Amino acid sequence: MGNICIIPARGGSKRIPRKNIKLFLGKPIIAYSIKAALNSQLFDEVMVSTDDAEIKQIALAHGASVPFIRSPETSNDYSPTFEVIKEVLANYESQHDKKFDLACCLYPTAPFVNSKYLKDSFQTLKEFDFDTVFPVIPFGFPIQRALKRSNDHKTSFMQPNYALTRSQDLAASFHDAGQYYWLNVVRCLKNNALISENFGTIIIDEMNGQDIDNEIDWKLAELKYGLL
Repeated sequence: MGNICIIPARGGSKRIPRKNIKLFLGKPIIAYSIKAALNSQLFDEVMVSTDDAEIKQIALAHGASVPFIRSPETSNDYSPTFEVIKEVLANYESQHDKKFDLACCLYPTAPFVNSKYLKDSFQTLKEFDFDTVFPVIPFGFPIQRALKRSNDHKTSFMQPNYALTRSQDLAASFHDAGQYYWLNVVRCLKNNALISENFGTIIIDEMNGQDIDNEIDWKLAELKYGLL
């Protein structure tokens, strides 16, 4: 038993080719996730789940393990993250006779993740007995005052009752940072879900996170990282 860090990094990527090993400020972006996991000293295993030979070699060169190759069933565009996690856990049990109490699914394109965040969320998971914990970022403007537009440019409030409410009087809202998920293995496998009703979060600021879905996002992430 113990803790495992699972970094899912398949070879296919449509919007940014070879995204998981593309150079980010001079280093393969996956190297940042591997380094954060290793430096945290929270894990008995830091592994990369991949179907790609080049990704495997880069992962090994930066200190992660790649004990088996990901199956074709979990390597396509539509495979949910939780299916990858289940496959990894099942392979460790069947091939290496290893089980884990806690797992952290850390994405390979999350260069802003550091040991402190991993430790804070790890402690939150244990202290409050959550099934899952992950980082969130506050929305820059209250979502209660969101607008919608029709094809003829007509615009209206999605929640008209908040149309005249001052921003400072509205509750803060958050979105998933899309960086990693700590999870209680037994509970999540029982629920067959990455996120159940019993989940918690830690808050990070907007400078410490960036969705990377296209080349503009990539450049913004590099600018943010450079400023930090």
